[in-house]
Amino acid sequence: MSILSINPATGETINRFEFHTSDEVNRRLQLADAAFSAWRHSEFSSRKKLLAQLAKALRDEKSALAKLAQAEMGKQLFEAEAEVEKCAICIDYYLTEGENFLRDIPLIESPKAYVHFSPLGIVLAVMPWNFPYWQAFRCLVPAILAGNTVLLKHASNVSGCSLAIEALFAKINAPAGLFQSLLIRGEDAGALLARNEITAVSFTGSTPVGSQLASSAGKYLKKAVLELGGSDPYIVLADADISKAAAICAKSRLLNAGQSCIAAKRFIVDESVLESFCQQLEMEMKKIPLAPLAREDLRESLHSQVQSAIQAGAKLQCGGLIPESRGFYYPATILKDVTTGMSVFHEELFGPVALVISAADRMEAIALANNSEFGLGAAIFTADTPYAERIARDELEAGSCFVNDFVRSDPRLPFGGIKSSGFGRELSQFGIREFTNIKTIYIA
Repeated sequence: MSILSINPATGETINRFEFHTSDEVNRRLQLADAAFSAWRHSEFSSRKKLLAQLAKALRDEKSALAKLAQAEMGKQLFEAEAEVEKCAICIDYYLTEGENFLRDIPLIESPKAYVHFSPLGIVLAVMPWNFPYWQAFRCLVPAILAGNTVLLKHASNVSGCSLAIEALFAKINAPAGLFQSLLIRGEDAGALLARNEITAVSFTGSTPVGSQLASSAGKYLKKAVLELGGSDPYIVLADADISKAAAICAKSRLLNAGQSCIAAKRFIVDESVLESFCQQLEMEMKKIPLAPLAREDLRESLHSQVQSAIQAGAKLQCGGLIPESRGFYYPATILKDVTTGMSVFHEELFGPVALVISAADRMEAIALANNSEFGLGAAIFTADTPYAERIARDELEAGSCFVNDFVRSDPRLPFGGIKSSGFGRELSQFGIREFTNIKTIYIA
């Protein structure tokens, strides 16, 4: 059985890939293991030099990489180019800060004791299709800089992007086995954790799959970082700049055609400004051109969620109809009068659908925001910035809380969630230390 690459804009098959055989998987594991034995002892200057070459290769190949992402998962070209550039910026950041993050930390002067950060080994990265380059690079850059090697099991529908990343490492003459792609079935990723060569796993994807992978990691006592689903709440208070808030909310909801774990999904709005916000949100959402969803089954699932919400009493303000044109497009959609009794309030909607929930006051808005199994990101819009900061710091249950702006990942900021949104952190100093042995050295 082959892996099919289907263009979401047309529904046409554009490429076929063959799964790696068990012998090929074994060969790649052995190659990664051998590479680690040498790479772990390499000078930091050598690692930085190689990653600087990788950043240049990304920028040199930006156009081709972006067109490939657009063809495989439907991303708009300007978004794909920005994604490739973001990967290069991530490298730039770690080239500047990475060595400092991994310096020994003195603890006691006499007797001497300090913390040393040692690499773990082979990191298995299991990544989704929605940001085919960024998801991989935000894991592999700090992991490799810390002295590890990486195997990437990417989503099957972006196998071309996965192999393109591997080709970048070949282009810069990276050590054989430093980074490799694995074309394997999803169910085989968990089985890999039984292998002694694999020391850790980084997974981004749905909560059910993440739970299964975490179970395998726990069974085999492998370090895991999980970034799972999200149903990010955006609170809009009565004193917020409604026009500005609506523009920011629309941008967040429709980024990548709404296919983002940290996209705004639940808009919890003070009832006194509800109608004004909904009008502004619809106007802003209709300004933004949309790419197709990545797969037909994803569109069908999203549409089913919309229909279920309407049957449960939600009001359709706009959108909600599957276009008759070819491709897997779905319109910008707003559902009003969503309540906690509806399944969509508690689910993740992966696409351009905004849920609007009315709140009687600030306290109810906070309670509604936290009424979720997820805890990835959250945002609050208000003119009272000190109040918003206190709520973000002390009340909202999420890994990232933004005030008067939309939640996004940034190499400088730790990224990850709580509750069913996972555990562990990527990016910043926390991300590079996740895949190290935080080793205590004590000298009497």
